[in-house]
Amino acid sequence: MSTIRLQQLSQSIGHAFNDPELLQLALTHRSFAKSNNERLEFLGDSLLNFFIADALYRQFPTTKEGSLSRLRASLVKGVTLAEIALELDIGDCLRLGSGEMKSGGNRRESILADAVEAIIGAIYLDAGEALARERVMAWFKERLAALNLAQDTKDAKTRLQEFLQGRGRALPNYEVAATRGGDHDPEFDVLCHVEGLREPVKATANSRKKAEQLAARHALRELGVEKR
Repeated sequence: MSTIRLQQLSQSIGHAFNDPELLQLALTHRSFAKSNNERLEFLGDSLLNFFIADALYRQFPTTKEGSLSRLRASLVKGVTLAEIALELDIGDCLRLGSGEMKSGGNRRESILADAVEAIIGAIYLDAGEALARERVMAWFKERLAALNLAQDTKDAKTRLQEFLQGRGRALPNYEVAATRGGDHDPEFDVLCHVEGLREPVKATANSRKKAEQLAARHALRELGVEKR
């Protein structure tokens, strides 16, 4: 990857690496090289869970553990991390093996989510806990602000259905537009048809269920119900 492209990604991430090789490693999928981002992903996953747990503990001082756990799960799940990866333009910078590249690995939810966690681990090693926390909080700022305790147990499909029912509209229709990959690495393209939107909303994930949930979340944003 060119130095210019790495610099652009660093700007998007919000951190100029003292050791650019850490960023390179964080972007390296196991299909590309034996030296890959799996160890950084392990580290970043732990840091992410800790930072989000700490933020929720402070944001909701009277909320019980069960609700806090559900809120954290909604923020650190693969769908959310993949969205952040797309917002930061991480997908185009991933180092993938030829097979993964041809099959659209740079758009696959699991690969994108793992890369975000690896980058968190890389920032921590490069600049310490405080800066790693700062970057995570910046990426999750709007999502944390949009949390609603009254809806912490409701998934996106339920929220979309209730929104449409409350306005007398038809229920959403989910359609599998395409499938790719084998049994061990599937990918589903799902279209969500919603009354009030000119075009169906498309989402891709490694299971039909996840793709439908992601499509429902995109639809809620298109309808102006939730923040982008």
